[in-house]
Amino acid sequence: MIRHALIFWITTVLALWGLVVDVMTRGLMAFSFLIFPLILVALIYYAYKVGPGRMGGGPGRPRTRVKPSAKTMAKVAGIRKTSSSPGKRKSYPFQVIEGSKGKNDEQLPKYH
Repeated sequence: MIRHALIFWITTVLALWGLVVDVMTRGLMAFSFLIFPLILVALIYYAYKVGPGRMGGGPGRPRTRVKPSAKTMAKVAGIRKTSSSPGKRKSYPFQVIEGSKGKNDEQLPKYH
């Protein structure tokens, strides 16, 4: 954290020093090169602050609430009712099919 602050302040001091030297050599014409970056920063700031509010769901706009249909509510109630009884097991349409190869119990290891 301290390293990042150090880098920030060194960069800021060097930028200010360069601006002062540029103003001393060219006068007020040095600020003409700052117009485009300042406009660009202002546009980015505007898009960041104002843009998301206009996209919908911003703090000034009420959210539209969707009322679920009766069929959806019945499904949700059915899911809640069946999931509340954990004692029952679901029955799956799968079954174990024994193999047709001859098994020799002597060749099977004791521990698999």
